[in-house]
Amino acid sequence: MAATTRSRVVKDNPKAVTVVLSLIGYALVLGAFGGFIPLFPTLSEETVLLFSDLIAVVNSAALLSLLVGWYFIRDGQVSKHRAAMLFAFALICAFLVLYLWKVGGGFEKSIRIADGQFLAAYASIIRPLYLLMLAVHILLSVVAVPVVLYAVVLGLTHTPTELADTAHARVGRIAVLSWSISLALGIVTYLMLNHVYGWEVREALLLLAVPAWNSR
Repeated sequence: MAATTRSRVVKDNPKAVTVVLSLIGYALVLGAFGGFIPLFPTLSEETVLLFSDLIAVVNSAALLSLLVGWYFIRDGQVSKHRAAMLFAFALICAFLVLYLWKVGGGFEKSIRIADGQFLAAYASIIRPLYLLMLAVHILLSVVAVPVVLYAVVLGLTHTPTELADTAHARVGRIAVLSWSISLALGIVTYLMLNHVYGWEVREALLLLAVPAWNSR
């Protein structure tokens, strides 16, 4: 009976539940970047690099799952759409755990273009482009949190018939668009930072205080 009551409360108050979950998520991220949440064991440099690779794999799988889920709903395959989207959400939760642990227990990176690696003019284009993509990625990540959570809460607490009378479809489109672009840009910046150019250690700072220098 208690579980049924809780489920009913969540179903009747999806916006309030979304706000609470979003605030918890933001607090965890800011706490990890600011060093205010001492919950993460210290990681070696090798483990931090491994986590970076794992995060890229998880994000790539999440992006693929999102696109597959979008295809399923366009094709009217509701149950497959639900499964794909819940799998993508599970992957993004896994990403959050890995990312917070990497930041809280390890370190962050800044892009470094080695002297002589490129002509000065070319390097002056690459760095701003990288930082621009990274800034858009971070901004969309922040924006995507509440819309993704709202779509998931509605999807988990309503039947397909009931969802037709909610904002699930409209919010879901925004969630998929912002989430997909954010994931894609995150993957590109990961490749640039780890496999194309170079990186150097940066002390963890508050995410919103120095958004241009944050990296995956």
